[in-house]
Amino acid sequence: MRFGPSGRMTTLTISILLATGWPSAARQQAAPAGAAPAAVSPTLASAAPARVSKRNANYSVDVELDPETRTLQGREVLTWRNISTQPATELQFHLYYNAWTNSRSTWMRERAAAGTGRTLEDPRPGDWGWIDVTAIRLLSSSPAPFTDLTASRRFIAPDDGNTDDRTVMTVPLPRRVAPGESIGVEIAWTSKVPRTFARTGVVGNFYFMAQWFPKIGVLENTGWNTHQFHSGTEFYSDYGVYDVRITVPRGWTVGATGREQQRLDTPTGKTTHRFVQEDVHDFAWTTSPDYIERRERFEHAGLPAVDMRLLLQPEHEGQAQRHFAATRATLQYFGQWYGPYPYGHITVVDPAWQSEAGGMEYPTLITAGTEWLAPEGSGSPEGVTVHEAGHQFWYGLVGNNEFEHAWMDEGLNTFSTARVLAQQPPLEHVTLRLFGGFVPWVLRDVPLERTDHDRLAGYRAVAESDAQATPSWRYDPATGGYITYNKTAVWLHTLERLIGWQRLQRGLSLFFTRHVFTHPTPDDCFAALSEGAGQDLTWFFDEVYRGSNTVDYGIQRFTSEAVTVSGWIERDGKRAYVDAATEGRPRHVTELVVRRYGEAIMPVDILVSFADGHRVRERWDGRDRWKAFRWERPARALSAQVDPDRVLLLDVNFTNNSWTLKPEATQAARKWTSAWFVWLQDALLTWASLV
Repeated sequence: MRFGPSGRMTTLTISILLATGWPSAARQQAAPAGAAPAAVSPTLASAAPARVSKRNANYSVDVELDPETRTLQGREVLTWRNISTQPATELQFHLYYNAWTNSRSTWMRERAAAGTGRTLEDPRPGDWGWIDVTAIRLLSSSPAPFTDLTASRRFIAPDDGNTDDRTVMTVPLPRRVAPGESIGVEIAWTSKVPRTFARTGVVGNFYFMAQWFPKIGVLENTGWNTHQFHSGTEFYSDYGVYDVRITVPRGWTVGATGREQQRLDTPTGKTTHRFVQEDVHDFAWTTSPDYIERRERFEHAGLPAVDMRLLLQPEHEGQAQRHFAATRATLQYFGQWYGPYPYGHITVVDPAWQSEAGGMEYPTLITAGTEWLAPEGSGSPEGVTVHEAGHQFWYGLVGNNEFEHAWMDEGLNTFSTARVLAQQPPLEHVTLRLFGGFVPWVLRDVPLERTDHDRLAGYRAVAESDAQATPSWRYDPATGGYITYNKTAVWLHTLERLIGWQRLQRGLSLFFTRHVFTHPTPDDCFAALSEGAGQDLTWFFDEVYRGSNTVDYGIQRFTSEAVTVSGWIERDGKRAYVDAATEGRPRHVTELVVRRYGEAIMPVDILVSFADGHRVRERWDGRDRWKAFRWERPARALSAQVDPDRVLLLDVNFTNNSWTLKPEATQAARKWTSAWFVWLQDALLTWASLV
């Protein structure tokens, strides 16, 4: 809704708003200046998924971009329903753009503490951004159509007490909002769009707008959950209906959450694009005059059809089919494994170079990421497109609290991405980048392993940095991402090897279908995985989630010696005397000591191979610090392996897992020779290009 000339709305309009909750009349009142009122599309209801969210945070928004000043002018009407069990005495809002007001915000301080510094090396005055709430009013059906709350707003820092941080705003209410009660709030604001520090902002005439409007926090039964904007975590908000009208220069392409319902030219040489989407917890959009638009359709037996829209940078036009193929693969496999994608449309955005907007997820809209030189097999844009499209499931449809449990979307999605990339001929090979990373060289004989996509190496480097049960926003800023993404992917892959993909898939599907359009907790995830496995997996989650102990099983000692017998033995049913000089059948005594070097406890297999081809496999519960095994056999032992099937991918040191008594010198020589030849080839190629 727009303020009228007197700053008032009619009592009739307010009465309609509060009586119907989310009326077309209210949307018409909010139509942009110079635009005719728009009726709600009758196709929206029929296109909605069978299951809907609680829709307790609904937004009707008008926003206008001024590229000359790089500013947004916005007004929104929030229709909010209290779905908690306690009355609300205040409202709390996220003002994410204030993270880029100056270097004193919590986001910027954490960025510096992580050692990554600022995304912008030397920000100029025009590079910074902010959001200023200029008016906030509580709507009413009483004779006074609204209560002005503007003067009572203030900033709070519930996480770290940083008085310079202005990413959370609280507004006291004149009366309590009871559980189940709805209210309407009108907010006007102005934003300065930053040069992208991360995710959102402007580069040239490319705009990507994420976390761009005042967004209400989540009122839980224990109080408001409205964290400050942290550099290592993302977001958390309730589901609702978004009806957004975006005004940009005429001729500029707009992509956004939802479907475009209407497009109207204004007398000022601009165009207003209206997008509507139900049952989402966020809204992002992008605009540029340079986009090349492509459209295709995903269709697969047993899954709903999805219209795919691709907005490409001109220099990447030849990669359109690769973006579509990666999106198709994600919709197919995620849909088959977990549950169908219900929205019927998805927009894939190819962000501008140096925009820092790549690799991000928003409801029904994602940003991919590629390069000008991106040959087939280099993994770009396929890997990032699969990952971000996968977030439509783990984040978009199952809406966990990313501030506190970021692993529930990033980790589950990293694991799922690796599985998708492993389903087809290798989409990615080891790729060397020469000349400062500009020129890629794809080693087509060396495909990336699935464990590479699980980020196994990255997990091992920081395995003990934090217990995963720690709220994500409190992770060590320098290493928290490894625990969020890498550790989760590795422990899920370990669990797959322990219980089998069929059981793990069943558990993940149960988790997905039960918690679509909700805010599940870690215990909800663990309960579903245990049910899918058909066993209580608490012991496993105690190790991988509730603590920071590492898995490390290895061999401490391994011998196999020939021995002869002296003394009386039983032979052919009779007692006989033998001595070392006359005994003609020496046997071999093999002794093996395996040790738990790490603190985490997991069951593990041990495999011993003998010279006569015999193999012995033992199962150890892994609880004691060490365990000794002894065999007496005619043949000598050749090798021993702890975890021979590499079930425990969480093991941080595989180098102590095997012991060979008779080294295979030829095999080792071949391995090292191959590695050196690859290095030599690379060195010669680089040298030749410089002469």
